Amino acid sequence: MTTHVQENELIMYLWQNEHTIVIGRNQNAWQECRVKEFEKSGGKIARRLSGGGAVYHDLGNLNFTFCVQKANYDVERQLNVILKAVQSLGIKAEKTGRNDITIARKKFSGNAFYKAGKYCYHHGTLLLDVDTEKMMQYLNVDMEKLQSKGVSSVKSRVINLKDCCVDISRKIMTEKIKSALKFVYNCDIEDISKADLDESQIKQLENKFSDWNWIFGRKIQFTNHIKRRFAWGNIDIYIIVCAGIIKDIEIYSDMMEQDFILDLKEVLKNCRYDADVIITKIKDTAISQKQKCDLIELIQTEL
Repeated sequence: MTTHVQENELIMYLWQNEHTIVIGRNQNAWQECRVKEFEKSGGKIARRLSGGGAVYHDLGNLNFTFCVQKANYDVERQLNVILKAVQSLGIKAEKTGRNDITIARKKFSGNAFYKAGKYCYHHGTLLLDVDTEKMMQYLNVDMEKLQSKGVSSVKSRVINLKDCCVDISRKIMTEKIKSALKFVYNCDIEDISKADLDESQIKQLENKFSDWNWIFGRKIQFTNHIKRRFAWGNIDIYIIVCAGIIKDIEIYSDMMEQDFILDLKEVLKNCRYDADVIITKIKDTAISQKQKCDLIELIQTEL
């Protein structure tokens, strides 16, 4: 839908997955979840185009996607739709951190973002009544990340909306979102039917995103492994060095800027395995000054 959205049009898509783990664009599936155990239970693993961290989906989770062209892309306005929908149920929800919506500092919605040319999407989760026991069972917990949030476990970090509104359901939440969308954008809503969709293109995309290589990528033998968590996300770098040259590199991260990881891999491959050379490459990369400083300090410390 993203690449079909017209100028001055917004497409909002509500969707669900059953017993699925969705990982961010630049994450390592084996590191983020218990792959064999999860697949043995009948679970499916998917990789999205956007950055960010791994999430567990079941039918107690309602997901949303805003598809819009760049000129009308407004994350605050889009998040306001979700906030007003939840608040209309009498729930005191608020936006916190880089991409979360919370109740009393407990997360019920995580958000991620993607841009390709003039097209953008922003999507997120809504925990209505998710099985948090399964969430904890199958996701590998980054304790350093939890500690940075001031909590000791995933269960103490998240909350289901059902805990605040016992009558909540997918149908009720859907209607609240529709009403909030009409209010925030001051517009009428038209439903898109299945007949409006290109089935052949859907099949092509289904084949692409269900491919093993897309989901799991590859594991490489490595000469050096560098790992650190920063305020903006984690970075996990595996490097193969031959005759002083970086011959292969894999970088995993839950940072929101998904393109940066791809760009960094591109500029570092085949460059000299030398801290000064690598730092120069980092300086020439289009990221924030804070991220540059953090990565430079990491390279200076580890190489």
